[in-house]
Amino acid sequence: MEERELKNAAEAIIFACGTPVESDRIAQALGIKRQQAVSICDNLVKEYSEAKRGIRVIKLNESYQMCTVETYAEYIREVMDLRRNTPLSQAASEVLAVIAYNQPVTKAFIEQVRGVDCSGVVSSLVARQLIEEKGRLELPGRPLVYGTTEHFLRCFNISSLDELPPLPTEDEENKDENSQENNQSGDEK
Repeated sequence: MEERELKNAAEAIIFACGTPVESDRIAQALGIKRQQAVSICDNLVKEYSEAKRGIRVIKLNESYQMCTVETYAEYIREVMDLRRNTPLSQAASEVLAVIAYNQPVTKAFIEQVRGVDCSGVVSSLVARQLIEEKGRLELPGRPLVYGTTEHFLRCFNISSLDELPPLPTEDEENKDENSQENNQSGDEK
């Protein structure tokens, strides 16, 4: 198969699956090496991005998926009669951040970091498919460990966890606290 046919076939596979497709599976289906499949799919990502279309191909870790562009979400909701997703609560955002930056983690670890019970929040994040069970630890009670999902990556529009913003250092936190204290004392005058 020539290069153009391979690209068309990869595009068809990504479209037809509807869910993320690993580059290994695409390579296997096309009878090519994984690196060639990655190159072809990366080109599709670039082409769709440059074409300014209503759909795009995104990369999620080692997988590819076709999805709509966020700009047209309202129109899609209207046609499909979908309710708008409710935003994450402060607690859910905190739990999600703890998991994203420290995964895989146990519920006990999350509760230790936050200082409060998080059973309900963890359950709601699992229901929203933002986190999932990643296995169990070999400790007494065999606690579950949690990690983020590909749906998490799609929702936050990132390709991998490497794109998460860096956590602030202690020096930055101290500067922010001092700056806030100075602002408050200036307001009182």
